[in-house]
Amino acid sequence: MSGQKPPASASPVAHATTTGMTGGGFYNQNSTPQWDATAAVLNHLEAAADALPIDASGPICLADFGCSEGRNSIAALSRPVSRLVQRTDRPIQTIHSDLPTNDFSSLLRSLRPEGHSVFGQPNVYSSVVGGSMYDQLLPDRSLHMATTFNAIGFLSRKPIATLPGYIFPNGPSAIRNNGFVSEEDQAAFSKLARQDIATFLKARARELVPGGKLLLQVFGANETASTCDGIYDLLNDAVLGFVENGSISQDVYAAYYQPVYMRTLEELTGPVSDPALGAAGVFQIDHATSYEIPVSFNEHFSADGDLETYARDYVNFFRAFTEAVLKNALPANDQRDTLVEQIYEKAIQLLKAAPDLYPFRYIAVAALMTRTDSRVI
Repeated sequence: MSGQKPPASASPVAHATTTGMTGGGFYNQNSTPQWDATAAVLNHLEAAADALPIDASGPICLADFGCSEGRNSIAALSRPVSRLVQRTDRPIQTIHSDLPTNDFSSLLRSLRPEGHSVFGQPNVYSSVVGGSMYDQLLPDRSLHMATTFNAIGFLSRKPIATLPGYIFPNGPSAIRNNGFVSEEDQAAFSKLARQDIATFLKARARELVPGGKLLLQVFGANETASTCDGIYDLLNDAVLGFVENGSISQDVYAAYYQPVYMRTLEELTGPVSDPALGAAGVFQIDHATSYEIPVSFNEHFSADGDLETYARDYVNFFRAFTEAVLKNALPANDQRDTLVEQIYEKAIQLLKAAPDLYPFRYIAVAALMTRTDSRVI
């Protein structure tokens, strides 16, 4: 067998633009806003569980794509699990998936505390799957419900090599207005963001049974604000401080950007019916919404005025999902870890000095869908 060529489908596809969220429990500890955005749409997931076709035999399979360290993933899937165990005696399997470079340790420790399922039922079984959400990761028609929360904002690839004027594709906020992204570059990211949704839908369409449910939720933008406002202005300003003192070269700054895109609701749902993207006709949108959630560290600061705690919580929040990309963009040398620490400390100092320059609002978009036919695409 040693000389046999593997099939083309076995060839690896480079989809990861990050190595994952900051591990060691850091993401779990600093992802309360993400959980609040997830929790706001879980009533739709419960309703989906109530309507799920469960007449066949075998396990009912639920998968969450982009699970990170698992705190939010377990809490989210517990909602449909609690509804399904009331409807059926069939075994239930929860599948938690993220990039192979993700820190699965916290998740694995959490899934079976003291030798029992964290979901509190003897017939609930859990597993993890490493891989990109842009690939098919499970067998055809093996999945009954799929979810992804605050994850598909990470693009499948970097569509352009450099972004010389700012570190984020959507560009700086109107409040800070420190930097620029050209219309041409913005169009490249917008196009890829739509293609990524279609790619994700096609992969899930193959995995889901007819009548299966998909809940797609992610941070986004509306007519008045974007979730990138504030946080990326702050990180950009912190990085520029080290460009100015010579610690980071202009070339490194130009090549570094966060490969994340803030979608509007139309950008999230449009690929469902766009025939040009190849996913039209396999999902029906049951419910779609754009919404804003209160941000916990904003509310605490408003109540107690503790600027030190506010700055630390604010920066740790975005450090949890930006650190891996930032670190990998810097030259790999003995000073890299120290420089990363200095950048985030600089962000804290900038925020404490001028909190009004970096206001943060959390906009999210979500859509619940049903797999409409049995066609495998």
